[in-house]
Amino acid sequence: AAGTGNPYFTTDTAAALRAVEVGAEVLLKATKVDGVYTADPALDPDATRHERLTYGQVLADRLGVLDSTAVSLCMDNDLPIVVFDMNRPDNIRRAAMGEPIGTLIDGGTDHER
Repeated sequence: AAGTGNPYFTTDTAAALRAVEVGAEVLLKATKVDGVYTADPALDPDATRHERLTYGQVLADRLGVLDSTAVSLCMDNDLPIVVFDMNRPDNIRRAAMGEPIGTLIDGGTDHER
């Protein structure tokens, strides 16, 4: 049930669906790391953070930052995703204000951040 009470419907998918329903400009994914990395930074000291990825890269490389249904829903609705560290002071405000933090996942066009 993965947090929503519905099998195969994760909290990521619920958040993406609600963001689409309300016409949100961006989906904010607050997490314990400051973005999407080339590898797990806790295990690989050489891991580097991606500043920007496309939906296709996230899906093709199975990066696991969000479930594939949520990423596909955002892709189908051209809804950018910002993955950022929720534990850093002021990051939620910064993300909401469009400051360039974390990793931007979008269609590869020039969205403003």
